[in-house]
Amino acid sequence: MFAKVRRGVPADFFAAEARGLRALAQAGAMRVPAVLAVGACGIALDDLGHGRATTAGWERAGRGLAALHARTAARFGFESGGYCGDSPQDNTADDDGHRFFAQRRLLPQARRAFDAGLLDTNDRACIERLCARLPGLLPARPPVLVHGDLWLGNLHACADGDIALIDGAAAHHGWAEADLAMATLFGEPPRAFFAAYEAAAGSDAAWRNRAPLLNLYHLLNHLNLFGASYREGVRRIVAAVA
Repeated sequence: MFAKVRRGVPADFFAAEARGLRALAQAGAMRVPAVLAVGACGIALDDLGHGRATTAGWERAGRGLAALHARTAARFGFESGGYCGDSPQDNTADDDGHRFFAQRRLLPQARRAFDAGLLDTNDRACIERLCARLPGLLPARPPVLVHGDLWLGNLHACADGDIALIDGAAAHHGWAEADLAMATLFGEPPRAFFAAYEAAAGSDAAWRNRAPLLNLYHLLNHLNLFGASYREGVRRIVAAVA
């Protein structure tokens, strides 16, 4: 058993992780630690161990992520709110992916940063204008089950070299490309992972051109969580698509 314990978190913090992990596990696409118990101050999970990822393991993970993203949904969002890191994540359902990304992801983070003095009036106005242009910047895609916070650290190498999804509190129905983009934000998996994904999903690497804009949500979140060192990254993305 592996237990995470943390005090002073919102009452639903670990419950959100449990819901997300269970949804990811029910998809049957990738390895996910079983939730053994959950409470207000912690969560107990199946211990997957720590190992060195193999090339075959990365290839299986790429095919598994494609299978996860094949699980479509009727609407964007999730059964309840979640957390991306320590930030609450509004998962209120919406039929429109561009509106969901703007109103449930980018704009709340931009307002939070503005209120904290981390962004100025011009920054906020530029992000609002960008949100109004999203349909012309990102292709319409169906809602699919996504991990939601798929940075490299959440692709966990188990004791046997297999790859598992961990930290599922941000899971929801969103754009598949948002998961792929996040996987490149802080380091990235080897090429074998992406090649296996693209072959299984019948897609290409064009998503990489859209990755900076898709990662704007996570950079705004990091700006709010960790401070002004992320501000220039936010501004570069906004300026590039202005």
